[in-house]
Amino acid sequence: MKALSDQQSYEGGPYSGYDPYGQPQTPGNWAPTPGQPQFPNPYADPYGNQQGAAQQWQGQTWDTQNHARVPVAEQPYQQAPPEPEPAFGPATLAGNARITDAQRARLEGRSPVIEPGVQPAALTALLGALLAVAAPLGSYALVVPLVLLQAVTAAGWFRLNGMWPARQGIALAFLGGLVADVAVLAAGREQAPVAILGPLGIWVLLALVLQLRSHASPDERMYGLMATVASSALAILATGYLGASPAAVSVGAAAVAVAVLARALPLPTPVSVVLSLLAAAGAGSAVGGLTDLGSQGAALGAGAAVCALIGHRVAGYDYPSRFVHFTAGVALPLAAAAPAIWLLGRVFA
Repeated sequence: MKALSDQQSYEGGPYSGYDPYGQPQTPGNWAPTPGQPQFPNPYADPYGNQQGAAQQWQGQTWDTQNHARVPVAEQPYQQAPPEPEPAFGPATLAGNARITDAQRARLEGRSPVIEPGVQPAALTALLGALLAVAAPLGSYALVVPLVLLQAVTAAGWFRLNGMWPARQGIALAFLGGLVADVAVLAAGREQAPVAILGPLGIWVLLALVLQLRSHASPDERMYGLMATVASSALAILATGYLGASPAAVSVGAAAVAVAVLARALPLPTPVSVVLSLLAAAGAGSAVGGLTDLGSQGAALGAGAAVCALIGHRVAGYDYPSRFVHFTAGVALPLAAAAPAIWLLGRVFA
């Protein structure tokens, strides 16, 4: 009974309107005792909704299944500007391989050929004129410009192939030309083929032995062998000026001089080539009229000009340097024309 009375007294007390373990009571069920402080109901609905019922959330809910994720504003990726075509290739164990100008020209769709130009052509014409004037004076007079031609040929060919310095190869090729000159002078013009082919075979063997004794890599030795053999062959074959008749030398050298000058004119390549051949034929005919070749000098001049233009083209290949233009660009047209001058001179003699 005491427990019951205590419960009744509690229920009728000043806090009978608040049940700490149940639902909050309505304001009508709670009447504060006079003199007691009035405490607001913390669970009362300020909007007048009925209390006692489960509280319902009337606003919008956050449903991750029905609402797409709001994308975060992204800053545009600032890409670095593309780098220019690198001057060096990828790293290797052997080092970085430099991209040559010729490779860059091919990648860009440009031609890797640069013509020697007017100044080398003028030097070629001067050297050709010296050969043409010296030929009637005798073989010993002809040797002077010929030795100069052989020296420039040997140095220019090595530099054209990107091998510099190559003192042994240049010296060997130049020495081969000198030996061939001496052999032709000793044997005479009638024995010129044997006097030229003999040193040529010996110098190919010497070049092979020289490269076998080299301590370079196999690839470098192969490059050196090919450059030495080609340079020696050109220097030795240039001795054909000594083996040809003086009239053929005068006509051929003059035709080459005129052809190279015409080729250096700023004209389209097909037009320039045709003009060079016509100019060479005209020069050959003019000089041939001063000798016993007569009108046949036109054919000899045109044939020599064809070989000279080939040498001129080779000297401009693979983006050569200025040094190449003033060595190979000067000498190769005359050196390449020497065998044709010797052969056509014997045909028209």
